[in-house]
Amino acid sequence: MKKIETEKSLGHILCHDITQIIKDKNKGTAFKKGHIVVKEDIDVLLSIGKKHLYVWEHKEGFMHENDAATILSNILKSDNMKCSDVSEGKIELSAECDGLFRIDTEVLFKINSITDIIIGTRHSHYPVKKGDVLIGTRVVPLIIEEKKMDQVKSIAGNNPITSLTPYSKKTAGVITTGSEVYSKKIVDTFTPVIVDKIASFGLSLVDHKIVDDDKSQIIDAIKSMREQNVDVIICTGGMSVDPDDVTPRAIKESNAKIVSYGVPVLPGSMLLVAYFDDRTPILGIPGCAMYCKTTVFDLILPFIASGVEITKKYLIRLGHGGLCLKCETCKFPHCEFGKGA
Repeated sequence: MKKIETEKSLGHILCHDITQIIKDKNKGTAFKKGHIVVKEDIDVLLSIGKKHLYVWEHKEGFMHENDAATILSNILKSDNMKCSDVSEGKIELSAECDGLFRIDTEVLFKINSITDIIIGTRHSHYPVKKGDVLIGTRVVPLIIEEKKMDQVKSIAGNNPITSLTPYSKKTAGVITTGSEVYSKKIVDTFTPVIVDKIASFGLSLVDHKIVDDDKSQIIDAIKSMREQNVDVIICTGGMSVDPDDVTPRAIKESNAKIVSYGVPVLPGSMLLVAYFDDRTPILGIPGCAMYCKTTVFDLILPFIASGVEITKKYLIRLGHGGLCLKCETCKFPHCEFGKGA
């Protein structure tokens, strides 16, 4: 930094905060570190008693923190996100829609490993609301070497390392299986739970069929919903390994391709995820989703609603953080459940 006369400071960048004290009224920061002096500031600075200022002296191969923050926001910002104004080398990115937030955590780790670079984010695969802050970023010093920012850009590549996919799927069909419900010996209490959960992601129930524990009936119900072109088919009941539970076999024989039957998540380990050739998902939801507040179904719903494909790799990674603690007051998704993937 260098010392200059305040009257000649127009356009220069302050290297430190400047405090203003007004008796019986105010004591606070009048100008923050990194502020660029404009014409209107000069009289104020002189009135504070600042005849001289310490400003950033440009050096070849270095850049200001605000310029570095802009570079960071460029590698992070994707569709459906907006950036805050830059202030003291800080920029925040927030959601412009409800949707599924994702980030390449391996790339994020590499970038954060560069000294003086700071990026803090929400967990990847997080369901967010419009207006939610997703990412905060800054660089530590007032000025930073350009080569570090070149390194950041090289690691990030040409595409943003984040995404926010809006919920675009609108229709669902539910197939309730079980002889006890089919014969009306008990009331179906499972479907209302499913309907409430999918509604919070913009999905509405357009067809509901109750069938016996009969493979042919389940396949016929799936075929009927396929003909209606629903966005997702959800099967409830009959998901255990008992001989009488035939829902998984029926889903497989409906020509859906199984991604996984069984997931390292509790509750909800008997989840089945499959897709048809046109990428329409079909799910087999275990009975715990009927009576447990939060299960694996809540973890995959944002994927279903946004149309983001659920992979075997993602489901396996759910094992880390895949144990719901069944807290007396459930705070999901603002908890550790499902955040390790």
